[in-house]
Amino acid sequence: MTVEQLLQNKVFVVAGDTVNEEKYAFKIKKALQDSGYVVFSVGKELASIDDVPSDFDVLDLCIHPVKGLELIKSCSKNIPAVIIQPGAGSDEIKALLGEKGVPFIDGCVLKGLESLGKL
Repeated sequence: MTVEQLLQNKVFVVAGDTVNEEKYAFKIKKALQDSGYVVFSVGKELASIDDVPSDFDVLDLCIHPVKGLELIKSCSKNIPAVIIQPGAGSDEIKALLGEKGVPFIDGCVLKGLESLGKL
């Protein structure tokens, strides 16, 4: 599984600070929206993944690993796949995703969009 393959999906949840224009979560959310994706934001806009009002295809972790771990632990929704941005991962997150049977990759959404010619 690659970031480019996951970008074939249409509904993303970006976990991180999506309201601060200087943060990568904001840049990722904007790039996805500008490329025609449906994007929900957890961290600063929605408090939890369970607050996302619909099903989604991919969770993009762009948040401190401790906060990301808590978001995943507290989630009762199905998480179909996860992209772990540089700096957002931890052994604990990967172990938890493995226990839950959630496929995940380490990768960068912005680089994936760029390689698909969407940036």
